[in-house]
Amino acid sequence: MAKVIMVQGTMSNAGKSLIVAGLCRIFRQDGYRVAPFKSQNMALNSFITKEGLEMGRAQVMQAEAAGVEPVAAMNPILLKPTTHVGSQVIVNGEVLGNMSARDYFAYKKQLIPEIKKAFRELEKDNDIIVIEGAGSPAEINLRENDIVNMGLAELLDAPVLLVGDIDRGGVFAQLLGTLMLLEKTEKERVKGLIINKFRGDKTILDPGVVMLEERGHVP
Repeated sequence: MAKVIMVQGTMSNAGKSLIVAGLCRIFRQDGYRVAPFKSQNMALNSFITKEGLEMGRAQVMQAEAAGVEPVAAMNPILLKPTTHVGSQVIVNGEVLGNMSARDYFAYKKQLIPEIKKAFRELEKDNDIIVIEGAGSPAEINLRENDIVNMGLAELLDAPVLLVGDIDRGGVFAQLLGTLMLLEKTEKERVKGLIINKFRGDKTILDPGVVMLEERGHVP
């Protein structure tokens, strides 16, 4: 059974994809067989595998960092927006159909078997799977049917690293606020916090880091 680690973010574009790629490269350099995994991605542009299947480009970049061939199992669900309220749904690299956001929200838990199947496929050939979340785990209106953040972490029993983006400001509120909105069992999965995109003298962050560790109880 492969070891797993999951990277979640306080928001979209916090830097999850590159951190996952970095972890994949580090594990690869340390001699492990490693693969990326993102259960559900949303992107207009996709990559076509050698089998003719569609998958998200971020997972292709991560696969390159891991030194492995990109396969659709790394991204079993791809949503390609067609309108402001709907997307083309691609499952295991093949088009399932078009759905409104409301219909997909009600339907998506039916895709859990496909997610588990894709993950098990990767697990057979790898020592470590590095999982990427989407958006934020603190979107409490989406918690009930979550298949990409804490819902997925629970499904795969994955420890979580939480990434905040200091470049857009408010990183301490991002991280602590996210922790405060998580359920107790969800928060217990968070094993570390990452302040991403920082430039300059890191000692300036020390008072905030101390506060985060004291109030969030996560290093």
